[in-house]
Amino acid sequence: MTELGVTFPQTEIGTDPAIVRDYAQAAEDLGYTHILTYDHVLGANPEAPGRPGQRFVYTHRSLFHEPLVLLGFLAGVTRRIQLVTGILILSQRQTALVAKQAAEVDVLSGGRLRLGVGLGWNAVEFAALGQHFHDRGKRIAEQIAVLRALWTLELVTFPGRWHQITDAGINPLPVQRPIPIWLGGSQREDVEPALRRIGALADGWVLVGPPAPGTGERMARVREYAREAGRDPATIGLQGGLLYRDGPDTWPKTLEEWRSIGATYVAVNTMGAQLASPSAHIDAIRQVKEALA
Repeated sequence: MTELGVTFPQTEIGTDPAIVRDYAQAAEDLGYTHILTYDHVLGANPEAPGRPGQRFVYTHRSLFHEPLVLLGFLAGVTRRIQLVTGILILSQRQTALVAKQAAEVDVLSGGRLRLGVGLGWNAVEFAALGQHFHDRGKRIAEQIAVLRALWTLELVTFPGRWHQITDAGINPLPVQRPIPIWLGGSQREDVEPALRRIGALADGWVLVGPPAPGTGERMARVREYAREAGRDPATIGLQGGLLYRDGPDTWPKTLEEWRSIGATYVAVNTMGAQLASPSAHIDAIRQVKEALA
């Protein structure tokens, strides 16, 4: 069964906490099962010297609430809806601190966190946070191992390449032991290392937007890599997306395409539709829910 959720309208909802609360509560009251939020700590100025011609998906003008702080807030104003990062850029953060913050969100929400993580693309952001950009793919495997150890053991000793933990642990531990870790990735053809990493390490694959040509075949490869790693392929989930701006004629078709691929979750994204106000985003997710009922 494919569960329907929403993508938090990160760049368009503004900063009024009452509006943030109202949006999350409306999504929960409408029966959506999860709320997914994006991540960026810093936005780069694309007009700075040395950057002309570089492609920046988001800039310093793009509004981003910090995901784990946001989800901690949403934990207190909702009751049932699953809280999802899609994705948190793990490679630019200190792993033990992420473990502590995520565990706290999981505790405060009663075990509702699903942590989607990824590598990121913005080298400017990595430099500002004091993390290396070019080894981020190698580091994330060790980061995932550290997170799971800290979430399941009272005391951890981890003599890793990038992490050195000696007989220490976090308290409180999360409700979920461990918290599910999903990996983000692209729907492009040239993502074989990412597919292998997802199959070997992750609880699921996080994608946004409608399925691209070949996504089903790439998900099949994820499952094969899981089998090679000695894991049950049936346990690997898939998160997809549905764009409100594509219009009501496309919504059922997109959802059915994701279902045919085996998506576990699909999140409705209302950003980029030139909606006039935060309340219009609530109206939009209501329209989609009614159309797909």
